[in-house]
Amino acid sequence: MLDIKYIRNHSDQVIKNCQNRNVRIDIPHLLDLDERTRQLKSELDTLRQRRNEISNQMKGKMPPEERQPLIDEAKQLRQQEADQDVAYQEIDKARQELLAQVPNITHPESPIGRTDEDNLSIREVGTVPQFDFDAKDHLTLMEDLDLIDFESGAKVAGQKFYYLKNDAVFLEFALVQYAMNVLREEGFTPFLTPDLARREILQGTGYNPRGDETQIYSIENSDLCLVATSEITLGGRLENSVLKEAELPLLHAGFSHCYRTEAGAAGRESKGLYRVHQFSKVEMFVFVHPDESDAMHQRMLGIEERIYQDLEIPYRVMDICTGDLGSPAYRKFDLEAWMPGRGKWGEVTSASNCTDYQSRRLNIRFKDSETGKNRFVHLLNGTAIATSRTLIALIENGQQADGSIRLPRCLGLPDIQPKQ
Repeated sequence: MLDIKYIRNHSDQVIKNCQNRNVRIDIPHLLDLDERTRQLKSELDTLRQRRNEISNQMKGKMPPEERQPLIDEAKQLRQQEADQDVAYQEIDKARQELLAQVPNITHPESPIGRTDEDNLSIREVGTVPQFDFDAKDHLTLMEDLDLIDFESGAKVAGQKFYYLKNDAVFLEFALVQYAMNVLREEGFTPFLTPDLARREILQGTGYNPRGDETQIYSIENSDLCLVATSEITLGGRLENSVLKEAELPLLHAGFSHCYRTEAGAAGRESKGLYRVHQFSKVEMFVFVHPDESDAMHQRMLGIEERIYQDLEIPYRVMDICTGDLGSPAYRKFDLEAWMPGRGKWGEVTSASNCTDYQSRRLNIRFKDSETGKNRFVHLLNGTAIATSRTLIALIENGQQADGSIRLPRCLGLPDIQPKQ
């Protein structure tokens, strides 16, 4: 979340930022709640201070006629304090709930816009294939090659669940292994993370586990949710920590399954593997000094580009506009791969600099060597490989006239051949 002090001192900028992000938040009401909360807190402190004074007075010897008025006053103060605390807790809860909805400040170079159509293409890399035969989409190709089974997935778990089969199983494993090896070369520590997290951790990383708009599966009769990304569990691992400045940056690479309800995502654009309820992903998550987060953001984008160049997948880099940014992101870059079956580009990775928005919620700090004070670290996340959409791009771009699928050499797998 944003620092409430920042909002107090820069309310006009925060209001404008919410407008640019297409987020409706009543900032004047938030500031009113903040003022009332601080006033009630001050009154509570005054009551407690007076009760402490009385307690200290009564430690010494005094005549009963002097002690009794103090006892009566202390009782009265206790009741006032209890009533005041109820009012304070109610107002502070309302303030915190509204504060949690305020999005991060946006990088000054992020394009202003309302939808993904306003995202800015920075560059295109690779050659879009020109087929001299009737190209197929990934679902047709995978069914022809006996690589996927959506029908059984729907029978067992519901629509948009699936079974990978045969060569597709080894292809997914190869993608994960390849991405993890690249990240280890880049200095990342690999993690296999839990697929579950407490609601508090989801909220700390900016995910909403409740409400009609949630993309999160909640576990009934528990405080647990299925994670949408290992960003959640990697960030939550260091909740309430004070790191040493010399430790920064901490580079973590997490593998997890990812679960998303994908509410309202039906239709042709979501055909096959493009939007599914479960997939595997290797995620980069970095804890970095605030002065170095912009440079780290560019480095993570470079790693993503390296991976998709090695995979020989044509892609473009997108600078995400203000209206398409998630609340935690200060700035976000996406890679969109060319997907012949869709006849258009499709998002395969994202890299976000969330500055101190998540670390403030999770209370992850470091001790500044110059001031000796604790400061919030900056947190960044980026997709190394999301296997489902990467499979789409690999299979559709690699399809050959004889029905085979050419695979990039970096995966160490033979091309996928049609069944005889």
